[in-house]
Amino acid sequence: MEEVTIRTIAQRANVSHTTVSRALNDSPLVKAATKKKIRQLADELGYVPNLNAKGLVEQRSFLIGVFFSDLDTGTSPSFLVDVIKRARDFLPKGYSLSLDSVESLSASGNVSRHQFDGAIVVSQSKKDDPFIATLIKRRLPIVVLNRKIDRDDVSNFSTNDYLGAKKILEYAVRMGHRKFGLIGGAESFVSAGDRQRGFTDVIRENGAETRPEWQRQGNYLPESGYQAMRDILSASETPTCIFATNDDMATGAVRACQDLGYKVPADISIIGYDDMNYSKYLVPRLTTVRKPTDNIVQEGVSALTELLSDPAMAPVKKIVEPTLIVRDSVKDLRK
Repeated sequence: MEEVTIRTIAQRANVSHTTVSRALNDSPLVKAATKKKIRQLADELGYVPNLNAKGLVEQRSFLIGVFFSDLDTGTSPSFLVDVIKRARDFLPKGYSLSLDSVESLSASGNVSRHQFDGAIVVSQSKKDDPFIATLIKRRLPIVVLNRKIDRDDVSNFSTNDYLGAKKILEYAVRMGHRKFGLIGGAESFVSAGDRQRGFTDVIRENGAETRPEWQRQGNYLPESGYQAMRDILSASETPTCIFATNDDMATGAVRACQDLGYKVPADISIIGYDDMNYSKYLVPRLTTVRKPTDNIVQEGVSALTELLSDPAMAPVKKIVEPTLIVRDSVKDLRK
């Protein structure tokens, strides 16, 4: 079968190949009716754009780099999958994603304008700052998601994790809880520090109680939540509510309770953070904080898309508020 090209469509539509190219790229120079006619004809003929050829003409790779902090250890697999899925949903048609860790790219230095058209840095740690500075120095269009950064020359979309932690701990206090345990996240991650500060401030502000034996350090992965919970339950006295600082660790904590014969929330309450897709299907359904990942990724991809078209676009900075999600994993002690 003969390959269908832009010239094939142009001959059938009786227009120039330039008009076809503009129509397929949604140029405002082509009338809406002409665009519709050309697109329908392209679909009927089974036209597939040659992105490699297009890239050579426009000096584009049609590849977006997505870089995560501590991909092998600290980044939750659930969060990773969620970000990738949303980025694929929101990127313009024809673009592909390349996934890697900030650490490996920082070590190799192998990031350039020839390799990627743009980059999405999903940053968790201040250790990422030199990598972000390198991308900016190489004039690669980038957006930074997840963590609020100090510099003002790059678009940055983040969430207020301190506020989210305060919201969920204050809810537990309203439910009558006064004795709290904590399973902390990856120590180098800014989110872990922000969530722990929220925990500490609510305890202090409400005259609640926590003890060293009720606090354990995790790394945002389910296994660490499981082991931390087993350690906390081995104390001579246990708290009434545990704040696991992400849903993956909360899942591990719930399992540890079940394995040791504790019922959640009848014997001990557990709260999480992130509101991952599976949280509403756990038994019990998890009370947590909805991190607005969809919103952050959508706004970030939109800003990057505009930046690809207009490199002079002014940076956009936005902090999105998280939302308390009340389900079934917190016992009401007021009764």
